[in-house]
This record gives sequence, C-alpha cells and structure tokens, in this order.
Amino acid sequence: MQRGLILFLLLISTITNVYGYELILPKNKNSTVNTNYILFLGKANNTENITINNEKVFTSSNGAFAHSIKLKDGENRILVRSNFNTQVYKVCKKTKNKKEEIKLNEFEIKPAIIKKDNTPLRNTPINSGMNRISHLFKNTTILINGEFGEFYKVFLSKDKEAWIAKEDVEFIDTKNSQIGSFINMDSKKYSNAQLQTISFTKNLPYTIEDYDKEILFKIYNPELSQTSFYTLNIPKPEKYTYKISLDDGTYTFKVNEIPKNIEEYTIIIDAGHGGSEKGAIGGLGDKEKDINLKIALELEKILKAQNINVLLTRECDGNVDLATRVDFAKKNEANIFVSIHLNSIGDTQMNIHKMRGTSIYYYNKHSKPLAEILEKTVTKSAGTKRNGIHTASFAVLRPTEYISVLVEAAYMINPLDTVLYKKEDFAKNVADGIANGIIEFITKN
Repeated sequence: MQRGLILFLLLISTITNVYGYELILPKNKNSTVNTNYILFLGKANNTENITINNEKVFTSSNGAFAHSIKLKDGENRILVRSNFNTQVYKVCKKTKNKKEEIKLNEFEIKPAIIKKDNTPLRNTPINSGMNRISHLFKNTTILINGEFGEFYKVFLSKDKEAWIAKEDVEFIDTKNSQIGSFINMDSKKYSNAQLQTISFTKNLPYTIEDYDKEILFKIYNPELSQTSFYTLNIPKPEKYTYKISLDDGTYTFKVNEIPKNIEEYTIIIDAGHGGSEKGAIGGLGDKEKDINLKIALELEKILKAQNINVLLTRECDGNVDLATRVDFAKKNEANIFVSIHLNSIGDTQMNIHKMRGTSIYYYNKHSKPLAEILEKTVTKSAGTKRNGIHTASFAVLRPTEYISVLVEAAYMINPLDTVLYKKEDFAKNVADGIANGIIEFITKN
C-alpha cells in the first residue's frame, strides 16, 4: 500500500515536471509593485493550453510565452491555469499618492556656475527624453530666474529659456564677477574638416541646432544684454561628425567629414550588458547579455575580414559601465559605434504582434542615415519583422564625435522572436545584416 502510494506520487511529480508550465517571471507568487501591468513570462509544453485570469495565452512552437495582465490598485489575485498545473499569484499594486501640484516660482535673476562637465541643458523641466539642447562645461556662468520642482529656469535671452537640474549648479556672488565680453573669432578649413573658434572673457552657455545643410552654434551672453547672443553658421558635409570643446572662454567647434575609404574606419562594437547585468530574460531562460556577445563576436569577424579596424567594448562576460563604453569609443577615435541588444517592454500591455522584430535607435541627426539602412539590412538578413527606427536619449548614443546606433535585434520576451533567436545561425545572420548595412552606409554616395 505504502509502496503504491509512493509510486503514484512519483508519477504525478513526473507528469508535472514534463507537462507543467514553468514561469520565469514573476519570480515570486506574492509581490508588491507600483506598475500598471505585470508580465508573465515562461515556457510550456506545446500540448498545454494556458490561461491567465481566463485570458488565453499564445505559446510558440518551442514553448515560450509572454502575457501581461493589467493591475488594479490594491490586491490582485491572478490565476494561471493549464491542463496540468494551476497556480495563484497575489500582486499588490501600490496606490499612487496624489502628487502635490508643482508651480513655477519666478524670481529676480541670480548668477550661477555649472559644477561639472557634460551637464545637460534642457528645453523642458523633465529629467528624461529628447529634450537636451546642449551639454554645458564646468564653470560656465548661467543666469537663473525661476524654479520648477527639481529644476531651475535658465535665462538665455528675452526669447530663449532653458532648464537645468538644481543639483548641477551653484549660485555665486557677483560682487567680484565681471560681465563676459566678446574677444574674437576665427575659422579654418582643412581637406576633411572645418574648425571654428569664438572667444569670450568667461565661459558662456550655448545651444546647438542641427539643420539639413548647416549647424547653428549659438552662444548666449545674457549678462551683457537680454538680446546678446552670437551665432556661428557652420556648413557641414553629407556624412559628418562634430566635436565641441571649451578652454578658458574659447569655444572650438570642429566638423569632420567621415572617411570615404573603408580601411580608414575604426568601428566600435558594443555588446550590451554583461557580467552581473543580465539584460532582458527570454521565456526559455536565455539571457540577453549572452546573445548580444555572440552577435558582437560574429560581427567582429566579418568586419575584420574587410580590413576594418574593429574594437569591442567587451569580449567576454564582464561588467562594463556606460561611461566606460563611451570613453573607450572617444579614446580610440571611433568613426562608427554600434551597440547590440535584444528588446524588452516597459510598463505596458504585451502585444506579440506589434512588439516584435528589429528596432534601430539613434540620437544625433548625423546617425539617422545609418539607422535607416540597418533597419532594412538586419531584418532582411535575420528574417525579423521591421519594427522601425526611433530616437532615444541613450548614453552611448549622445556623443557627437562618432556615428552611433543601437540595434535591438529582436524582442527577447516575444515568443515569436524566441523561435528566431534560438536558431544556431541567428547571431551570424544579425551580424551579416549589421555588416552589410555599415558597408552600404560607408560606400553609398
């Protein structure tokens, strides 16, 4: 009798292990979140019919599935059911406290200085998005005449204002401060570059406007007058990069035409994440960081075969922070920077038909042509759905010294894309597509 009971329990356990679905996410059956949705990600046997709160869940041919549930405030009881397994998840969604209305507080103009290099000056008081209009240098003098939440309002001219994070500035005493004044300006042309300089008696704020045929570099001197600003109209070639430097009141703006010969290029390949930073996780348990590296190593081989100087931000499974990746590219005078990733989703409803395929991201205008080409060549080579090109303020994309794009080769969590990236030749196919796009960009007239 006892032996028979043991055999029965072992049989039930075997059936559960063979047929029962396995959830990668959520990690805990009881959790507290502050999101609007919760994602259920996992794998199942293809004979299972899974429902989550009675919503039918699509399972791909290799068993991967992803499904999100909209949460209500407070406790949510979520029932995950299949032919062989039923589990209950309890998710408490925090009730968001009603935010106190923030009002603009304007005051008399106060001078301040920037505390560190690369400080973003924004056109809205929001600490994210595509709202950066320049990156100011340390000890730049600015005028502040208001505050809104965590930001100060910056007075540039009577027709131009901006915003800067309060933590990035320090108010100064104006008793011994001199008003900035113009000294001189100069321009030089080289075979593949143009250099313009403009000098003042102190560091002043600037903005950049990148148009089709020229770049407008504007330096503001509001201490002198409400209408005082200087504009450099800088012509640019079709394919270009640029760099801005500041030394004791003198701005140097250099526009470089990128090389025409493929052998003159230095290309940085950036395998996203690594080490303790796993990136996104797939329904079958794959880690994004591992696939990123496989693609990067394949791409390195292809480009080196074209006699291109290729460098990788990481060649193994190690931690590399974003600042180090950017510094590496600048130090090695990169012409093109390609960051490789697989996509995930934010706090939104999962849609396996829309959130699928290859997306290309860029930040600066001069990187858009490469992004447009890569969206075509990668999807063609890898067999992924075209998911568009997009702008994004990612740290590795913001530098202007090189052409930079971020390739989201597929959606890590999408069960349809899981079938693709689990194929042995996926990394090679994506790498072929990226290489084809880079070569087309370089050789295209």
